[in-house]
Amino acid sequence: MKKQFNRMKQLANQTVGRRIERRMEMVRNVSHNTHKKMASCLQGHIGTDAEKRHKKLPLTALSQAMQDGGSQFGEESLMGKMMEVCGDAEHRLASELMQYEMQIEKDVLDPLNQLAEVDIPNIIKMRKQLARLVLDYDSARARWLQATKSIISGTNTQALTAKADSLKEEVDEAMNKVEVCKDQLAADLYSFFSKEGDYAQYYVSLLEAQADYHRRSLSVLESVLPTIQEQQDSWTEKPAFGTALEEHLKRSGREVALPLEACVMMLLETGMKEEGLFRIAAGASKLKKLKAALDCSTSQLEEFYSDPHAVAGALKSYLRELPEPLMTFHLYDEWIQASNVSDPDKRLQALWVTCDKLPKNHKVNFRYLIKFLAKLAQESEINKMTPSNIAIVLGPNLLWAKTEGSLAEMAAATSVHVVTIIEPIIQHAAWFFPDDVDFNVSGMFAMPTPTANHTNHLGAPETESGATDRKRPGSGSAPEAEVTRRDRYPSHHRAASRQDSRSAVSAFYVVAEESIVVMQD
Repeated sequence: MKKQFNRMKQLANQTVGRRIERRMEMVRNVSHNTHKKMASCLQGHIGTDAEKRHKKLPLTALSQAMQDGGSQFGEESLMGKMMEVCGDAEHRLASELMQYEMQIEKDVLDPLNQLAEVDIPNIIKMRKQLARLVLDYDSARARWLQATKSIISGTNTQALTAKADSLKEEVDEAMNKVEVCKDQLAADLYSFFSKEGDYAQYYVSLLEAQADYHRRSLSVLESVLPTIQEQQDSWTEKPAFGTALEEHLKRSGREVALPLEACVMMLLETGMKEEGLFRIAAGASKLKKLKAALDCSTSQLEEFYSDPHAVAGALKSYLRELPEPLMTFHLYDEWIQASNVSDPDKRLQALWVTCDKLPKNHKVNFRYLIKFLAKLAQESEINKMTPSNIAIVLGPNLLWAKTEGSLAEMAAATSVHVVTIIEPIIQHAAWFFPDDVDFNVSGMFAMPTPTANHTNHLGAPETESGATDRKRPGSGSAPEAEVTRRDRYPSHHRAASRQDSRSAVSAFYVVAEESIVVMQD
């Protein structure tokens, strides 16, 4: 019975031993693979000191390249400034990365390597050594038992007894070695299992180090981004096309947008008698080149004077690409309501009231444009651009709803209203905006050669004394204001206004298709 118990105990120990060995081998493989993959994620050279590691980081090379590039450009270049600031930021990020990688190496990589390559192999080695010592013990014990049997059956009892005693000492020594090795192995196994929480902590330390590294890196970026944004905002040489009017004017320190003034000045020089101005599409390459030149804020535009259609196309593109139309989104409904007023005088009154609500910068640029368009319409007998035609092709670029569909839908749904808004404003530009306009408002451009004076048949009618009535109307709801409008526009003028409105609607259907094509260009 005792023999069977010992045998069962031996089998149980062997089973537990194999299970332990399998688990340790699994931990070893996992730790080894994790160490290998984690080391491949590091950009620095493992085992080197901080200075050498920092120099070898790709971020360090990037920061150096940026700073060198910034020095070549100089501080007068926005790109040079950006490269200097960003290069310094990349250098600081490289320092954070170096500290993070050294911490990972110390707190995670080295312990994992110790576990996979030292601790577990030592335990496995100790177990193999125990197996050898057990074999040595079994061999010594077998020899001792054989010698004991020989004493009983032998004749030289004294010699056999001495030999048996010697073998007994060898058995005891082997047993002592087995016990020592077993104790050491048991201690190592207990230590291994008791430290599993510590081994798991390596992975927690990895995430904690990563979180701390990203927080410090984010702090570096957040400290430098405001500086970069400030320099970006202070840089005046930014594209005008597609930029909000307020931003462009503030950045450039202008009253009138550069593309608007430049195009108007060029058209005043060479485009006023050009037939179909704003209706005939320009060459795409020429238009693209002119827009790029205007985005660079250059005043060297002589080559474009000979192509007024390209200049007109650039002006339309600028108006169309504004994030908010020149006549604004928030006044869209008021413009439409004003255009729907049936009485011509009251309609003009409503349009003036709405126009007066335009934000300052929008109003200044709208006034500048309308004054030019009125001047252009004075040459309508030659250029065929009557106020109606101008309103059809240019109106949809001045006012549109905030939620729009396709270009065709916009033209169909909005253009009739826009024509009835823009046409009378062009016709009565001198009444809407009585003060004269200096088209060369910035002084950047040469004034066009003076031409013979033309009678402004589109302006406000004269009073009996021959002077134009500059009186501003009062509130649209005040009776006095209505009387003022009736006094200003006698019956024959109101009839003409009604006729103009009918002709505008008719002209829209004639030119609508061409308008859509122009807008798409």
